[in-house]
Amino acid sequence: MEVRLSNGSLKLIRGDITRQRVDAIVNAANSRLIGGGGVDGAIHRAAGPDLHKECMDIIKRIGRLAPGEAVYTSSGDMKERGIKWIIHTVSPIWCGGKHGEPEILERCYRNSVSLAREIGAKSLAFPSIGTGAYGYPIEKAAKVALPAIVDEIERYKVLEEVRMVLYLAEDFEIYAKVLREIF
Repeated sequence: MEVRLSNGSLKLIRGDITRQRVDAIVNAANSRLIGGGGVDGAIHRAAGPDLHKECMDIIKRIGRLAPGEAVYTSSGDMKERGIKWIIHTVSPIWCGGKHGEPEILERCYRNSVSLAREIGAKSLAFPSIGTGAYGYPIEKAAKVALPAIVDEIERYKVLEEVRMVLYLAEDFEIYAKVLREIF
């Protein structure tokens, strides 16, 4: 599913984020930037051991990465696939939505796009941030993610293509439903 915007496009894709042909991918990281499970683990495995070293260097400089913030690294072994950078962002842990979770999740997306712009990426792929181990309900996450991404594409006119890459069919269907509601 694709939505053409005045300055670029947003595509929903069912697949593996580590297999996308884009300039940068976003990692749903943990605050210590160590490979965990889900998307984070898959990205760390695909990028290889150099990613861990680069992440540890960042943590030595900044301490933990706060929810909503973002940093970038090189893509390690994924360079061979055309991916140049990995943008790491930390989701809020879902606690019912009354502790600033939507605003923090929105910052994850906006800060990731801002970094993509800084590093010169023209294409970017996102996972559904926070909807795995951090427990953010998928439909609520889609209602935060998609408008934030569309707004960033329209506002900054730098990204030619943004992909929302969803591994599970049911997650893809939920994001597609929300995207149809928006457009």
